[in-house]
Amino acid sequence: MDLFEYADQQTPDERERYEELCRVVRHNNELYYAKATPEITDAEYDRLYREIEEIETRHPEYRTAESPTQRVGNDLAEGFAKIKHPVPMLSIDDVFEHMPANGQESDEELVDFYERLCQALDDPSPHVVVEPKIDGCAVTLMYRNGKLAYAATRGDGSVGDDITANVRTIRSVPQQLPAGAPKTLEVRGEIYMPLAEFGALNAQRDAEGLPAFANPRNATAGTIKLLDSAEVARRPLRFLAHGMGAYDGETLRNMDDYERLLTSMQIPYNKPVLHAHNLEELRAAAKKMDTLRRGLGFGTDGAVVKLNDFARRDALGATARAPRWAAAFKYLPEQKETTLLGITVQVGRTGVLTPVAQLSPVFISGSTVSRATLHNQDEIARKDIRIGDTVLIEKAGEIIPSVVKVIEAKRPSDAIPYQLTDAVGGVCPSCGAPIAQEEGQVAWRCTNFACPAQAVTRTTYFCSRTALDIENLGGVVAEALVNTGMIHTPLDLFVLTQTELGALNLGTADEPRRFGEKNAAKAIDSLEKARSLPLERWITAFGIPSIGSVTAREVAKYHRDMQELANSSYLCTLVELEDAIARYNKLNPGSPANKGKDKTVLEEKRAELLRNIRQISEPYAARGYLATEPEGKNGLHLVNPIGTVSCRKLKAYLDSAAGQHVLTTLQRLGINPVSDCYAENRMTGVQGPLTGLCFVLTGSLSVPRDEMERRIAAAGGKSVASITKKTNYLVAGNGGGSKREKAAALGIPIIDEATLLRMIQSPNTP
Repeated sequence: MDLFEYADQQTPDERERYEELCRVVRHNNELYYAKATPEITDAEYDRLYREIEEIETRHPEYRTAESPTQRVGNDLAEGFAKIKHPVPMLSIDDVFEHMPANGQESDEELVDFYERLCQALDDPSPHVVVEPKIDGCAVTLMYRNGKLAYAATRGDGSVGDDITANVRTIRSVPQQLPAGAPKTLEVRGEIYMPLAEFGALNAQRDAEGLPAFANPRNATAGTIKLLDSAEVARRPLRFLAHGMGAYDGETLRNMDDYERLLTSMQIPYNKPVLHAHNLEELRAAAKKMDTLRRGLGFGTDGAVVKLNDFARRDALGATARAPRWAAAFKYLPEQKETTLLGITVQVGRTGVLTPVAQLSPVFISGSTVSRATLHNQDEIARKDIRIGDTVLIEKAGEIIPSVVKVIEAKRPSDAIPYQLTDAVGGVCPSCGAPIAQEEGQVAWRCTNFACPAQAVTRTTYFCSRTALDIENLGGVVAEALVNTGMIHTPLDLFVLTQTELGALNLGTADEPRRFGEKNAAKAIDSLEKARSLPLERWITAFGIPSIGSVTAREVAKYHRDMQELANSSYLCTLVELEDAIARYNKLNPGSPANKGKDKTVLEEKRAELLRNIRQISEPYAARGYLATEPEGKNGLHLVNPIGTVSCRKLKAYLDSAAGQHVLTTLQRLGINPVSDCYAENRMTGVQGPLTGLCFVLTGSLSVPRDEMERRIAAAGGKSVASITKKTNYLVAGNGGGSKREKAAALGIPIIDEATLLRMIQSPNTP
């Protein structure tokens, strides 16, 4: 969902707002770090993250070890061996540049960071260095006796994915260091994709009918997690060092020593590096870096400020998430004025009509921009955007152009107000079907599931790596299939023949360009493989708003297959319970809204509702499917593993005409995706050392959580998401705060991973 849809769904309760923000940020952390498919821009993410920090400042009691502010982003993925970092691989805290206002300087947060350094070190002018903040993927290179032993991602900060085979294909990474190399040298830095090569890669993918990457960082993240190192070798990746982990060599006193070492070892490092010996020099260096970074040829979104002296770094140490001696200063995106020439409307895969600004071309952040998203009609009205206006634009994350505001002082007298529904005449500009706006939503949508515009974008998403990973059927190929009438919905792909696909014309009548038999053969093979992909991948492929890959997997844990999901009593129960609990909490006699009402009547109604809630939830609670938190000051709370918004969106989709069409078509095609992580399949039917035992996992383990759940299932046990009185053991890895506390309060034994593995071998060894 976009930020406007998200904001519309919030309640004034700050605790609920906080918990929802944490859920959204965790979800986007998973998409950003592990999947390389973010749903929101970096700037939008930063705003959400900052709001979490602000709420925690007001309510420190909300903060737990599971809070996004206390954890390193996790990029662990299946298919890779795991490597434990000898020294934790932490993240870095952000400080932001702001528009000057109310007497505050734009770099006020940078100043605050430096002053905290001064106070912590009892030094009025500590020496710091400033370097570009590379918009890439964090990686560590371990050299032992001069040879590259392994390369790993940051993972969860303690354990990373082994990506050695992929990193060996990057020419800027030396495999063997020169003579005199330290016995142990762990170099940390960023893998990135140069901007020019990124543009060429996207042009090539478009020509091949593959989906384009959103930005260089996503392209890099997706590439280093490929299981085929030969494919990685074809991608234009580079590496730059900026830090160190484990080290056994001559003492390094500061950044100068560090740079000399890397130079002698022929390891490329991040530069330019500017030195600052006091606050004013730091502020000047930060401004200078903002200019220098634009000519570096790779994506940056800020400057990293580090204490120069390594001994003083060690003295300051780190939090659980980030070092205290460094910060990333995030610059405001570059902004330029231009003229809004007109507004066109695009139709997305979910039928959402998105207004797009047509701009007088302007060069900004390294490229010429002539279009920018306007999000929706409410955003246009809020900013009072009119055709003919002079507008201020920026590139969010230096990639996505957007309109910041109107320069009202320059508004011409003939500027034309814009109303989306009037502009399109109340119908979809692609198919002519009526458009509608759901109650409480800001977006206008086409009501026609078979809309050609939706068919193109739905098909592209349906075939993407995140969804069903169908080769050669994205972008221009999907558009050609829809335009020629060969398909009307993504599911029509399954009735195409290799001959039909091979003859598809991707060019024009005058300049035809056939799709070709080889490409068609690959596509048909991918489609055949997609039939047997697990339920979670199919749920993702449907492109339901608010249902990404993380939520799809949660849904699949509670449904055997698509048929069971189609008639899900569990989803109905979750929605029913959410509504009943909301009514129960509203009847709280202590609520200001109930002041003056008969408390006896209120309590009687609450008691009746509570009995109903327990009756509804008991069958699922007994199976570990859901739980309710003990009533606190904010009332009763349902632990909904799928999420309140996602649950309602999914149920609405399955009940809609579009959803019913999909389910019927799947049945006709003989496709019934089966869950590979179904909870009851893990809970029952297997006899073994853990039969009858229920486990909850928390913290970081040596293997992905899904893998550990499979091991428990294979031994006859079950693993669930939430702790209840029926939980037998909490398996605690590194981290994991709130679940430990809850387990201790309920008297549930807390064991480590080694103990669990011994139990799997023999049930009598906890």
